[in-house]
Amino acid sequence: MSEGALTELEPGLVWSHFLALTSIPRPPKQEEEVRGHVLDWAAKAGFETAVDGAGNVVVHVPASAGREQAPTVVLQAHLDMVCERDPDSPYDPREGRINVVLDGDLVTAEGTTLGADNGIGVAAAMAAAEDREVAHGPLELLFTVSEEQGLTGAKELDPALVAGRLLLNLDGTSDEAITIGCAGSTHTFTRLRLPLEPPPVGHVALEVAMSGARGGHSGGDIARGRANAIKALGRVLSRAHEQAPFRLARLEGGVSRNAIPRAARGVIALAPEAEPAFRETAERELGRVREQYAGTDDGLSLAIVAVDGTGSADEATTANALDLLAAIPTGVVAMNAELPGTVETSTSLNVASTDDGVLTLASMTRSASAAALDDVVATIEAAAHLAGADVEIRRSYPPWRPDLDSALLASAQSTYSRLFGAEPGLEVVHGGLECAVIGDKLRGVEMISLGPEIVGPHAPGERLSVSGTQRFYRLLGALLDDLSS
Repeated sequence: MSEGALTELEPGLVWSHFLALTSIPRPPKQEEEVRGHVLDWAAKAGFETAVDGAGNVVVHVPASAGREQAPTVVLQAHLDMVCERDPDSPYDPREGRINVVLDGDLVTAEGTTLGADNGIGVAAAMAAAEDREVAHGPLELLFTVSEEQGLTGAKELDPALVAGRLLLNLDGTSDEAITIGCAGSTHTFTRLRLPLEPPPVGHVALEVAMSGARGGHSGGDIARGRANAIKALGRVLSRAHEQAPFRLARLEGGVSRNAIPRAARGVIALAPEAEPAFRETAERELGRVREQYAGTDDGLSLAIVAVDGTGSADEATTANALDLLAAIPTGVVAMNAELPGTVETSTSLNVASTDDGVLTLASMTRSASAAALDDVVATIEAAAHLAGADVEIRRSYPPWRPDLDSALLASAQSTYSRLFGAEPGLEVVHGGLECAVIGDKLRGVEMISLGPEIVGPHAPGERLSVSGTQRFYRLLGALLDDLSS
């Protein structure tokens, strides 16, 4: 697809800004270049800006003529994105190389994440600020950093940066609904020592790699029944260990604390005579894993290759590590009794790493219920204690509780109904939104979240609806008009 094809879409300002963002590296905690891009744009437009100590940016946009007395509205989006790529892709979002593809009503990227989460929100805010067709009162464009790593920017937001108390978060993923709440989350880091020692003389080293899992957002996609590559590899290794005992040297997998792992790899050492049984058992168990995830992860594959020898844990510690990996829960824990079809509680083992003889298993647990959240964390703690591992708990953010009496919500519902001739859905999402943190920072703020349809964020294949983006921007413009009338 030529870049011109995307800029020919309507609304032109939105797509132009979005396309510019796809060529800028913006992984979490590395937003310097994209922040500079926003500041340069604001300076050329004559907008005043401010940056807090965390790197969050606010752009002050004057009101349209005659709307100066309207209340200030905050348009909030995050600058960073999850940078995932297929192993053989020539493109890499971490380097600002995203090949955008237009396929009918969908915009996607070749072999990488697209960054519509939340690039399309940033683009919409920038477009609304300079669009002569959008009437509005005073605006504050709040662009936060490091949302994809624990909502760090929102947590460190300087409240003095923002004066408005009507906030439109532009990180929603459905143009047919208004988001009014989200789950809270807690991160756990389970650390098990793997004392590494030279393997017995003659042992061979193998790298065992699981790949081809579909992945996705560990909140929004958790109920889709997809394989977790770390857990799947652990299952294969456990079964193989029963038939061909080995020593674990390394276990690695996953790239983001809020993405379902798509690949994982382990390095083991074993006696050469045990290698055939290991390979046979591993392949047999892979078949069972494929059978379980048929229809969701049909591309699962296992590669076993010889590597250079390395220090490894003894067999007893290896068995302990594999049992711990099996015991740590992953997936949906409970559905919401009041909102049919909505996940209430889930947990996902998102990253495994081995450094200096310590295996770390990082999980993210989400729930709309604080009590249920604590219960799952207690389960992970118990598994860690039984294995003799340490566990670190980091409380990330509380649930964002819906406010059905909000005047801002009532205005948005009225605007939506007038535009589209139907009532919008009201959603409490299972993923995290910065509203959960910002609500505590900005006392008295009213918040809702809007966005276009985005399918499969946080994994290659992420898709953004063109018509959904058009509806989203139309709603945003009309709502800003109504709020300033």
